Amino acid sequence: MIFFASCGNNQTDLVKKEVEIYAKANDVRMTRGGVEFQCDLKGGYSFVLNSRIATRTLLAFYHDEDIKSADELYEATKAIAWEEYINPERTIKVTETVISCPYVENSHFVSLRVKDAIVDRIREKFDGLRPDVDIENPYITIHVHIHKDSAVWYLDFSGEGMAKRGYKVDNNLDVSMKENLAASILLRSEWEKSITDDKVGILLDPFAGTGVIPIEAALIASDMAPGLVNEDREYAFMRLPFHDETLWNEVKEEAKKRCEEAREKRDIRIYASDISGKAVKIMRESAIKAGVSDLISINERDAFTYEENEIAQRGFIVTDPPYGVRMKNDDIGSFYERIGNLLSSSFKGWRATLFAPESELFSYISMKPERTNTLYNGTIECQAAHYLIYTDEEREEQRIKNIRKREERLSAPLSDGAEKIFRHLVERLSFLKSEMEKEGVTCYRIYDAEIEEYPAAIDMYEGKWINLSVYKGPVDGNLDEYEKKLNDIVYATERATGIDIEDIHVKERMEMKGKSQYERLSSKNHFNVANENGLKVLVNFTDYLDTGIFLDHRPIRKYIQENSKGKRFLNLFCYTATATLNAIRGGAVSTVSVDSSSTYLDWALENMKINGYPTTITNFFYKSDVIEYLNQSFDRYDLIFCDPPTFSNSKSRRPFDVQKDHEELIYKSMRLLSPGGTMIFSTNFRRFRMDQKVLDNYFVKEITEDTIGEDFKIRPNIHKCYLIRKKVKVSLKKR
Repeated sequence: MIFFASCGNNQTDLVKKEVEIYAKANDVRMTRGGVEFQCDLKGGYSFVLNSRIATRTLLAFYHDEDIKSADELYEATKAIAWEEYINPERTIKVTETVISCPYVENSHFVSLRVKDAIVDRIREKFDGLRPDVDIENPYITIHVHIHKDSAVWYLDFSGEGMAKRGYKVDNNLDVSMKENLAASILLRSEWEKSITDDKVGILLDPFAGTGVIPIEAALIASDMAPGLVNEDREYAFMRLPFHDETLWNEVKEEAKKRCEEAREKRDIRIYASDISGKAVKIMRESAIKAGVSDLISINERDAFTYEENEIAQRGFIVTDPPYGVRMKNDDIGSFYERIGNLLSSSFKGWRATLFAPESELFSYISMKPERTNTLYNGTIECQAAHYLIYTDEEREEQRIKNIRKREERLSAPLSDGAEKIFRHLVERLSFLKSEMEKEGVTCYRIYDAEIEEYPAAIDMYEGKWINLSVYKGPVDGNLDEYEKKLNDIVYATERATGIDIEDIHVKERMEMKGKSQYERLSSKNHFNVANENGLKVLVNFTDYLDTGIFLDHRPIRKYIQENSKGKRFLNLFCYTATATLNAIRGGAVSTVSVDSSSTYLDWALENMKINGYPTTITNFFYKSDVIEYLNQSFDRYDLIFCDPPTFSNSKSRRPFDVQKDHEELIYKSMRLLSPGGTMIFSTNFRRFRMDQKVLDNYFVKEITEDTIGEDFKIRPNIHKCYLIRKKVKVSLKKR
């Protein structure tokens, strides 16, 4: 029998391990969205009963690799002997997944066509009688998976909601984590590795909420199959004609025996607490329903009251701290900073796994995670960050070790090239630091390819991090020479700035067109907080070429802040909305921010959140092509900021070229500008020339020189900037 177990993204390896342990399967294969495996009926039962991670299990029973049209799909479906599984008294439901299929435009069409074929087959076999469709509670669910010309028909084996255990108590808190997600977090943590035949590492969840993490931990520690929590639940396989009740009971008895042995042998100590009495009450009730209340010590208390050595032995913290609507504290950054202080002061020698849907929250914690895992709560991308919390002795040993390594590195002689860059940076910083301090600037450029043979840009953030962009790739294909020059820049930067080499982030910046300069490089999802003009801005040094803030636009953003009081502000191509933040701080009565990227709009919303600004009522964000937005909008704005990319592509219209298309962009923007209003137009295209028609029809003042900060004056053509206003018609009255 061939099965397919579906699961969330980045969890297929966990499901594969479960398949190997419980199904004892052959030919296990990880695929997109799940794991395919082959085993007997007993193995299928065992997997469904024991899997903590899978969301649904399907049984494949027909496969066709040569279907070229919807009609062929219908005929192939109708040829299957459905009467062996379905009769007119049984309701059905058909679901589908479709990938790269040339004859399918709407995936829902597949399920309709398959349903029609099944119904027609049954009608022929049962004298015109047919089964009804029941979307909510069908007797049998059929799933069809289509990939190009290949189709696989499945019977639902487990039923939907396989991840639900049945222990959750109905409540109106609506903040409870999904059970399989909690299990995934635990299995990704170091705690899971502490479980042996006779011992389990101590586990604490100090922000337990309604207790899903500690309850799942107790199920794992006691080797209790999730399917045993509610033995009366009905699985889809129970409605299939080949279901073997005796074999199913045998599988359950084996699981019960395994759990009894684990409980008898293992020393299990799990601690859970929460500040909410209501949540603690629900947690206790849920633990009783799960059958693990005797394994969890549950208390109502503030997490920040834990003291050092309160729990006798070192252990593991696995927790999902509150965030957003779950907390009354407006300053979530300070809250997470307190969590970091709590861990480092009260849990020395412990390991900790923190889970958050907003990965930038980890930037407030003083420790660096050893590793992170990306997990999905439904469609929401989240992060689990794993920390090793040093004791005072370990921290001192590590500090000394790092100092020695750093001293060795810094005492080693620099190459001639690195020495040249080092001297240049020292001279540059001696001037820039004082200038930037006068302006209150903490993020600025310290090098911009002044030395010809080292074409790179070096930006310093908060005196803590370096973003180093190399302008060109390997020189004449000589990788060794390229690596040498890159090392020269990095070592010289560390020595000149005093910023550790681990905080120097290197990126290759090639000449790019279209979307490529915005595409993701990696997915570490680690954000840091930078400061500018009295605002907090989230920056990311690893995942994209750009960090989330264009430092050369700092004076433009300051101008916006100083000139937005009482105005309606429009930010076109808003990126991470740093200009919008400045408009709000400057007193804008309303703001609208437009961008076609969901990624950057999400980033923008997080920037709003950490500054305590509302994202409703007065501040609006729209995912849209800017030209389309301008065509459809009839609102009026007093201040418009437009900073288009040099090039971009869009599926819905022709490619955008700032030199060719800025006239149209400006005209459409000016249509929305209120009388007496101002449009700020900026571009980083260094050969840009303003169209003569724009100059003739509007008052245009170039302010480029005034928008170049001291740190960018070494390369003053970094961008161009203009103020554009409507011409006022003056009528002369006769006397």
